[in-house]
Amino acid sequence: MTDTTDDIFLGGLLRVRQPAKGYRAGVDPVILAASILAPEGAHLVEMGLGVGAAALCLLARRPDLRVTGYEIDSALAALARENAVLNGFADRLTVIEGDVLVAEGRFAGGYANPPYHGVSETDASPIAWKAKATIADPEPWAKAAARLIAPRGQLTLIYRMDRLPELLTAVSGRFGALEALPLWPRPGGAAKRVILRGIKGSRAPFTLKAGLVLHRDGQGYTPEVEALLKEAAAFPGEEV
Repeated sequence: MTDTTDDIFLGGLLRVRQPAKGYRAGVDPVILAASILAPEGAHLVEMGLGVGAAALCLLARRPDLRVTGYEIDSALAALARENAVLNGFADRLTVIEGDVLVAEGRFAGGYANPPYHGVSETDASPIAWKAKATIADPEPWAKAAARLIAPRGQLTLIYRMDRLPELLTAVSGRFGALEALPLWPRPGGAAKRVILRGIKGSRAPFTLKAGLVLHRDGQGYTPEVEALLKEAAAFPGEEV
């Protein structure tokens, strides 16, 4: 892939090469990475790696972790490998080109930024792998996560808030101790995104947590979000 840009993440700590057009990693994978809880030395799976932005942010914050990421798009998988080398994480980030929805393995935990558009919402690409990468219902992702994550391992997802009921239905019975952390664009507004975490096999009840406001009343991010985006901080209030 020749038409790419080099972008700075975590205040210059990371350089990420990504396509100049189409889907581009932005704030969502950084927030996802900041919200992941994992035991010391854990090996995690990323379901849908893209160019590796979330994995790189997580590995920068947690030098004790390893990640195996599955990516169905061969061009993005190649960029993810390139980014792992570029940032010095080739020994801790393994990139597998393939469909994570049929992958096998067993990991201490996992995370994903699944496709936000549902099958009934928009027309799928006639190219099978591209359709899987951009349009999906949450059920297959929840099923794959349950297969890949070990008992008592944690799943962390970032998703559209308006599709949270579908997501909860998909993960229920597979993951418990579910925690929803809404992401509000501004104070007083409706949440557009949500972080959902759960423990495989747990029967603990659902909890709605405080979440995070992204922008101040004026321009710019809140101090908490600035810390996530520029200082590789953990999600506010979380012991990670």
